[in-house]
Amino acid sequence: MSVNSILRMFPSAWLGVFLLAFSASVFAVPDIQHWTTARGGRVYFVATDGLPLVDVRVVFDAGSARDGDKFGLANLTSGMLDTGAGDWNADAIAQRLENVGALLGAGAGRDSAYVTLRSLTHPDKLAVALETVHIVLAHPRFEPRDFEREKNRALMAIKQQGEDPGEIAEIAFMKALYGDHPYAHPTEGLKDTVEKLTREDLVEFHKKTYTVKNGIVVIVGDVQRADAERMANELLAELPDGEALSALPEPPAKSGPETVKTAYPSEQTHVYAGVPGMRINDPDYFPLYVGNHTLGGSGLVSRIMEEVREKRGFAYNAYSYFIPMRVTGPFEIGLQTKNNQAQEALQVALKTVQDFIENGPTEKELEASKKNIIGGFVLRLDSNQKLTAEVASIGFFNRPLDYLNTFTSKVQAVTRDDVKRAFKARVDMSKLQTILVGGEAK
Repeated sequence: MSVNSILRMFPSAWLGVFLLAFSASVFAVPDIQHWTTARGGRVYFVATDGLPLVDVRVVFDAGSARDGDKFGLANLTSGMLDTGAGDWNADAIAQRLENVGALLGAGAGRDSAYVTLRSLTHPDKLAVALETVHIVLAHPRFEPRDFEREKNRALMAIKQQGEDPGEIAEIAFMKALYGDHPYAHPTEGLKDTVEKLTREDLVEFHKKTYTVKNGIVVIVGDVQRADAERMANELLAELPDGEALSALPEPPAKSGPETVKTAYPSEQTHVYAGVPGMRINDPDYFPLYVGNHTLGGSGLVSRIMEEVREKRGFAYNAYSYFIPMRVTGPFEIGLQTKNNQAQEALQVALKTVQDFIENGPTEKELEASKKNIIGGFVLRLDSNQKLTAEVASIGFFNRPLDYLNTFTSKVQAVTRDDVKRAFKARVDMSKLQTILVGGEAK
């Protein structure tokens, strides 16, 4: 019986209790196998059974942090991979995959770019799916006509972002935190930089970053180890060996706080405030993660939501969260509220954060957060696709192979003192960067 089937049998009031008991007594964390191919490719494999499916994710250090001064390059490169490859145009690629019931995906963020495949494990169907992805990875065509079309789509998306006060605020927030750091610009790029991109830029970027040693292969599904080895070798075939790219720099330190207000004809003001927070392999990852669950990451029961929404009705939603990245990612406080109460709502949120930094969670809050996190852990791994994403994060960011096995014990080990120490070390409110976009009624 699947987890989802079992959950339907239990009333929602007992969901948290059941999940905690289920994850502790029934759920077994999958075993991650890891090896390096003869050409230097890193492979992560989890064998599953029950469904004749396999999920594949090939991840490269080819996110927008590698754009250089050509903002939007990584995003456009990723978006064009399936528009034509080898002897096939986009329609031929789609038809090949449809004929065998396979699904192909691609995307790019700040740290990475990826290609995904979901396929049946029937040998004939899997062979077609793997060959298609292999050619898409190794021989994208970047046809001039396709390039111009996708470039225009990217420019249209950027234009739409410029008409959304929430997007404007988010872009300004990352710029305020990161200055000239590679994380500062949006993944989609900027109008001026995308307009200057050429087809040759994409070809060169692909050649440099989509290489064997600059990426990983993750395979999760109902296949044997020998099958996974063959699959990884086929997927990486004809990609250049390359080299892993050099480490990103740490973001520049801020000398003090800064607030930027941007007028926008909207009935509400979008507010973002924060500082660079933690990297994904931060030694204080668990105290920060568990602590923020109490502070602003647990929805209606979080402190920020209680103070901003429940007590004062300033906003429908208010939150805080860490975005751990390869180097220090942001700690972000966010809310959206009526123009005439934006300053007051912001001050309430900031006071709540400051109080938490000084005093930490109560024992009751801490235990409730632990139970909620541990109880929900099984839901992070209850499908092939979710498990593939988790394993990809472990491999790409060089997390310990036992990360999933030790996750609940490390959550349980967090103390109030751990949380207070970690927040005081990572969240310096004297260097807070604050962005407000709004203030003019429509």
